Amino acid sequence: MPPHARKSGSLPPTGGRALPWDGPAEAPILRAESLAVSVGLHKVCLSLDLALPAGGRLAILGRNGAGKSTLLSTLAGLRAQDAGTLHLDGRTYAEHGPREAAQRRGWLGQDGGDPFASTVLETVLIGRHPHLPRWAWEADEDIGIARAALADVGLAGFEEREIHTLSGGEYQRVRIAMLLAQRPRLYLLDEPLAHLDLNHQLAVLALFSRLAREEGAAVVMVLHDPNLALRFCDQALLLYGDSRHRIGSSEEVLREDVLSELYGCRLRWVERPHPHFVPE
Repeated sequence: MPPHARKSGSLPPTGGRALPWDGPAEAPILRAESLAVSVGLHKVCLSLDLALPAGGRLAILGRNGAGKSTLLSTLAGLRAQDAGTLHLDGRTYAEHGPREAAQRRGWLGQDGGDPFASTVLETVLIGRHPHLPRWAWEADEDIGIARAALADVGLAGFEEREIHTLSGGEYQRVRIAMLLAQRPRLYLLDEPLAHLDLNHQLAVLALFSRLAREEGAAVVMVLHDPNLALRFCDQALLLYGDSRHRIGSSEEVLREDVLSELYGCRLRWVERPHPHFVPE
């Protein structure tokens, strides 16, 4: 069956996407209208319209250098767009201000930088700073939230480990736990699966799907595997690297012909034994 004709139930229960959020309908958490983004002379996108509701999960895919990270940092309010409007919970980032924006929007960049000499728990507690009064120390509630975040990424018992003693994959999971401790409404994740083993990749994606489904969080993530995007995200945004983009539901956008053009190599949809794309 060609991918554009797939039935919604064609993916097996173990491989299908997480169920959509069933909470009350509301205005989009993240909305972009006629958004234009560039870096230097490179046009990332022109006239991008995007509306991500509570519980929405959007995957951004494209070749290396297409501008995925640049666009994501723009959606996070960390760099200015060339044109268009961008709203988080109905207001611009300037209207929110840095503190309120940090309470509502969480950002995981590619580069974690060189961590300070600190314990794992102290590092995760950084995620609580937007919620603390000025000059205040973390309370027991904040410590409990940080411990729960570590448990969510499989690092319970690591609280007193020195951050410099961790492997790259363990440190990436600490960074994700720090983001979870922030408890934003919108998660913006730039290659969250970097350095992670396959089992932890799937666990992290399942975790954010659960946050979307059960708590109404909105999630935008840069991914490289269209199979994971199809499985865990209900929307997909493709960047072609020449200012063109394509956005829509994952089942509409993630097709053989579209992905083959995007990546410059032939991808084929295989139904058996499990539905997935394979390069040829």
